[in-house]
Amino acid sequence: MAIFLAALGITTLELVEASAVGLALYGDSKRPSAFLYVALGIAAVFVPMFVLGALITLLPNVYVRLVGGGLLLYFGLRLVKSARKSVLRSRKGGLSAEHFEKGIMATGFSVGAVEAFEAAIVLVALLPNNFQSTVSGMGAGIAVVVVSTYVLRNQVRKVKQANMKVVVSALLLSFAVFWFAEAFVEVNDLVLIPLFVTFAFAVHRIANRPSPDLRIAPDRPVA
Repeated sequence: MAIFLAALGITTLELVEASAVGLALYGDSKRPSAFLYVALGIAAVFVPMFVLGALITLLPNVYVRLVGGGLLLYFGLRLVKSARKSVLRSRKGGLSAEHFEKGIMATGFSVGAVEAFEAAIVLVALLPNNFQSTVSGMGAGIAVVVVSTYVLRNQVRKVKQANMKVVVSALLLSFAVFWFAEAFVEVNDLVLIPLFVTFAFAVHRIANRPSPDLRIAPDRPVA
């Protein structure tokens, strides 16, 4: 039972983070395929996990986390810029529907793979102890995340695209800092909460800062 609960806990914990990004990408793009790319990233790690087994544990954690943090930082900064463009477009009366950016798909895949790898490190250690309980716990964790994501999917569609990009970028930047820190010291997952609040505030301020070309010039006296 302990192995089952451990597998359930780590799978749910890590995939909830990937699901949060998937929901935000879905709210931004309005396309269900956003979830598909996150799922593909997860599958790209979980499937080889059962084939390669203990080889995953031989990879240096410090390098894995630095690379993962670098990817999340890159996509997070890209979405900060994209959020700014969405705000400017809305101020100028542009179309509310935006094209589905390929970069967002790459973001979903990368986040799914990074979070699944974090879970895989623990799951691989549990497999030799009780294979069936580990797989059952992992399956139950995936089911919990899928059901929760399905229930929440319609709610995120009501949020404006610019705000969704602020959420996504704040999530990615928070995960990036978390992974960089974990490369050197053990960090409690609760740190993600203040990190997210801080980045969400900062990105929102950046995206919604006044536009120079939209400022009203002062009236000139008539000669």
